[in-house]
Amino acid sequence: MEYLTGPLAAFVGISALVICTPGPDTAMTIRNSLLGGRSAGLATAAGVSTGLAIWALAASAGLVALLIASEPLFLAVKYAGAAYLVWLGLQSLRAAFGSGAPHQTIEQPAARSLPPRRAYVQGVVSDLSNPKIAAFFSSMLPQFAPAGAADFVGLAALGLLFSLMTLLWLTGYALATARMGDTLRRPRIRRTLEGITGATLIGLGLKLASEER
Repeated sequence: MEYLTGPLAAFVGISALVICTPGPDTAMTIRNSLLGGRSAGLATAAGVSTGLAIWALAASAGLVALLIASEPLFLAVKYAGAAYLVWLGLQSLRAAFGSGAPHQTIEQPAARSLPPRRAYVQGVVSDLSNPKIAAFFSSMLPQFAPAGAADFVGLAALGLLFSLMTLLWLTGYALATARMGDTLRRPRIRRTLEGITGATLIGLGLKLASEER
């Protein structure tokens, strides 16, 4: 009981603060919800959560320590992740400013659609190509594991809890975006939001590339 009201409560509070802070996962979910609707948004949230779960299990098993210890490998993953975010951002900017959408009406279907399967893969890849998440788990999880239980099971349980909280938060974003579907299907609003999310993803990618370990 003491653990539930102490370290675990602190872990949940810190995790909620980290999860609610807008970042690549939030921008990715909004982007894909705009491109593919509710199903793509929910699939993205599930993909992000899957990527987090994989990192959490890897950190609990000690595999992340190998990544952090190898600077060339760490940098390779970091730059690959940064390039991926920039690439997705450029796609959104191209859709926002180069699609000739002004002649599209609200009633017309969207010119492009993002299948849920592709959205899920994008969520997974986005998270797995961000080594900062690995470093975060490897440094944070041991601090909040139950006394005498800083083993694979205890660490993995905390990591999976973080993943579940992220899934719930991003699901809310996807549903909110889908609920405003009629408004967001208007060409001008859609292009504006795609332009904003595209610029945000590019900025986050450049920030990831420039950050120190």
